[in-house]
Amino acid sequence: MSRLPLGTIILVTLLFLVSFGLAHRLLDRMRLSDKGALAVLGALIVGSFIDIPLTRGNILVSLNVGGALVPVGLAGYLLYKAGTTKEWVRAIVATIVTAGAIYFLGSVLMQGDPRDRMTLLDPLYVYPLVGGLTAYLLGRSRRSAFVAATLGVLSQDFIHLFWLRSTGIPGTVNIGGAGAFDSIVIAGLVAVLLAEILGETRERLQGGPATRNRDPELLQHLNSDLKIEGKAGNEEKKEGEDHGEEHF
Repeated sequence: MSRLPLGTIILVTLLFLVSFGLAHRLLDRMRLSDKGALAVLGALIVGSFIDIPLTRGNILVSLNVGGALVPVGLAGYLLYKAGTTKEWVRAIVATIVTAGAIYFLGSVLMQGDPRDRMTLLDPLYVYPLVGGLTAYLLGRSRRSAFVAATLGVLSQDFIHLFWLRSTGIPGTVNIGGAGAFDSIVIAGLVAVLLAEILGETRERLQGGPATRNRDPELLQHLNSDLKIEGKAGNEEKKEGEDHGEEHF
């Protein structure tokens, strides 16, 4: 009996969390509705089992729907929904730097006999962890961090394909598939969680989002989020008071 990939297990877990409304606030910050998130998670899971052959010959190239097409489409949507042009540019820069960091890690630090490496983690986990951390530090926002992490990891398949074509060495490249799918999912999750946990902690410590030298358009989005959360909290409070009156 074959074992489910780690990325698929994570996505199924997220599917249940979203279904029970346990990620509503985070999805709001990502500009995703519950239904939209469920559709994306479903597409990632189903698409992970679909490979589209692209080229044959010395270099076999295929494209995984769940690991390549869906993440790229989601990244494009999040960039479209970005609060400001500055955030859009920051996401692109973070993607490039994240891709470079992962490439450096793989081509320099992770070469040689695995038994000689001074690491306690498998490269499957090292790459997405480094990618997620780098993406968060540069992207900062939840959307930018996710875009940089997922596209940064995915870019490694394109770099590998370019290397094979430039050297003429035969090989196989499954863009977004195989172990890359797990790495993409883990990297995106790590980046978003870091942005959510550390970003939320920072905002609470400073009494709310920083407003100095911030783009007015971005502040408008942040204030919109706060008004929505405050309105929801007031409605819950009112509902609780109504229930209390009924008990009397």
